[in-house]
Amino acid sequence: MVVDRIRRYFRGGENVLAFAALALLSLIPVAEVVTRLTSDSGIPAAHDYIVHLVLWVTFLGGMITSREDRHLAMSVGAELLARRTRGGSRIFTSFVSATITTGFMWSALSMVLLGFDPTERIGFLPIRVATMIMPIGFAVMSYRFISRVFREPYGPIVILAILFGTFLGVGPIVNIVTTISANPPQYLLSLNDLFYTVGGVAAWPVVIVLIVAALAGTPLFVVLGGIAYMLFVRSGGALAVITNESYTLLIGNTIPAIPLFTFTGFLLSESGAGDRLVRLFRSWFGWLPGGLLVMAVLVCTFFTTFTGASGVTILALGGLLAFVLSQRGVGKNFGNGILTAAGSVGLLFPPSLPIILYGVVAQISIKSMFVAGILPGIVMVLALSVIGVIYAVRTRIKVIPFNLKEAFASLRESVWEILLPVVILVAFFGGFTTLEETGAIAVVYVFLVEVLIHRDLPLRKIPEVMLKCLPILGGVLVILAMAKGLSYYIVDAQIPVHLTTWVQAHVHSRYVFLILLNIALLVTGALMDIYSAILVVVPLILPLGKLFGIDPLHLGVIFLANLELGFLTPPVGLNLFLASYTFNQPLVTVYKNVLPFLLALLVTVLIITYVPWFSTGLGRLLHF
Repeated sequence: MVVDRIRRYFRGGENVLAFAALALLSLIPVAEVVTRLTSDSGIPAAHDYIVHLVLWVTFLGGMITSREDRHLAMSVGAELLARRTRGGSRIFTSFVSATITTGFMWSALSMVLLGFDPTERIGFLPIRVATMIMPIGFAVMSYRFISRVFREPYGPIVILAILFGTFLGVGPIVNIVTTISANPPQYLLSLNDLFYTVGGVAAWPVVIVLIVAALAGTPLFVVLGGIAYMLFVRSGGALAVITNESYTLLIGNTIPAIPLFTFTGFLLSESGAGDRLVRLFRSWFGWLPGGLLVMAVLVCTFFTTFTGASGVTILALGGLLAFVLSQRGVGKNFGNGILTAAGSVGLLFPPSLPIILYGVVAQISIKSMFVAGILPGIVMVLALSVIGVIYAVRTRIKVIPFNLKEAFASLRESVWEILLPVVILVAFFGGFTTLEETGAIAVVYVFLVEVLIHRDLPLRKIPEVMLKCLPILGGVLVILAMAKGLSYYIVDAQIPVHLTTWVQAHVHSRYVFLILLNIALLVTGALMDIYSAILVVVPLILPLGKLFGIDPLHLGVIFLANLELGFLTPPVGLNLFLASYTFNQPLVTVYKNVLPFLLALLVTVLIITYVPWFSTGLGRLLHF
């Protein structure tokens, strides 16, 4: 059919554009470094190209994520729904998603047409062309949300979604028309007044609907952005501010590091690096009691540090590591439990993406945050390793005799992967490269190692790796973009000020505040992904930390450590669902498996919380 052919061509075209954007994002910073070293100046407008490539990666990735139906969502509600009601839930979430995303499209179009001078350019490219990917991306996502029920007899639902979404876009539409036309139609102005009147009354009911929709599986970016949208409607604010804030975030100086380090992690996970690292750590630590379990923790930590997504580690390496552990006599439930827990502990080590984002939002030195996370990260790794050693001693797990020849052979085989953190730390902490350039160097380094040196990642497989990476990038970056609008509203409405005043009046002990903060962050980590939590929650806790005299670096480590633990907190921690899928075990079994590790990590989080030295001591020693 013609429609199917058009769909295939469009799909191929967006894949090619997304691949090109991600490839250029990886190559231009490296070219900039080389040019800067060989001449007095770098590539003209290089930074502008780079940050706008992030914009394209975000929205092309978001389009692909919608196509693959892989947007991040709180799936617990959908999981608990009876099978016969899931169809209705899908219609409901598709309707909400399409409606809100259509509103985003009009908001983005208003920003592109009215927010930029037509003569403004990014290098050779008009800025309106560079930013038009935002309304196009939202339009395609909206269509794909609708198309999930389009082939079923739900025509009225589709029509309502389009009408409701366009009604949400009345404000931006009126802005466009009144700017272009000196005499806009009176009915359009009346419709705009009606929109703000009705919207002001309906804002809170719609927010409640969005929260219910979140529990039913509506993508988080729709929920967060939709709540911000309705709150701005209620306050009578300009709706283009939401997409403008999204744009401002995505073109930030450090944001390119997020897709670059994520891509690095995917190149590693899709190559034979996992097998080589398993062999390395097994040969060097296998002779110790519990050495294989320590190996599993270290491998998971290494991969999570670079992907920035603990779920990717579980999905990519969970099966391999579970097989290795079971072959040496580790019980299935214990092995799966420690792997599930280890999947999140790498987020405190550089170049962790949550640390980068926290530094951006909190406006503190990212280098200092990197250093602050090292000792707490080591404490969490040690906690899991100690449990593994105790288990191995009690169950008399056989050790692997140390073989010097095998140890050095495994080191020689994996030396290029082991050098990757060294390359990153020397380049960035040595001041040779910016954070975005460091991320690009990491991509190119891993590409050369896995494609040309080890040759276990064929060149023809790179598009496949990109296609696995882009839905994660699209899912995360679109959430960040829309959460920024909600974050802006929270600050603009002076909610942090009111919250600080309330806490100051009711909480007088620093220690009581810290325990309340731990509880609140554990719940947040179980319900929200770590990236949107950073944007939404950090503006709330920063003034509270200042109120109780908590070092900003210490507060950041507390925040991230608790959010890590949230991935493992029943009943809705994300890693629990991914472990259930990877290890083919019921959720209740996963809960039982992970409980001892969750309790151990909880103890480490309390130690990190109440002993600031772990977060600040190394930085003071190194003068960061």
